[in-house]
Amino acid sequence: MAATLLRGEVACVLQAAEYQQYNGAYRPEGIPLHEVRRGPYDGQRGAVMRTTDGELPRTLAFPAGDPRVVYEYDRMKGTTAVYRYAPNLSPVHRALMDAVAEQYREHAAQQAKGGQQ
Repeated sequence: MAATLLRGEVACVLQAAEYQQYNGAYRPEGIPLHEVRRGPYDGQRGAVMRTTDGELPRTLAFPAGDPRVVYEYDRMKGTTAVYRYAPNLSPVHRALMDAVAEQYREHAAQQAKGGQQ
């Protein structure tokens, strides 16, 4: 069941980064590109309010009180605005990638010891 939109609102979806957003983003050695592209809110749906000039906001930042993760407007897909994770604009991206790299290192160490998770 689709949510009811208020006047001026447009449905939106948050998705993984594409080349335009991830080009030049921090990527620790050995980390696959799909990890860099992935944002913490990917797949979530909601609504955005058009600005006073009728345009959609260029970026959405989360969480609202302390914006550390940024999604950038990409395009309209039918009646839904698509926003993509923007690692280059997200202050938390480096810390996220360092945490992912640590998980990869731990997994590799476990595999080297012969243990599997």
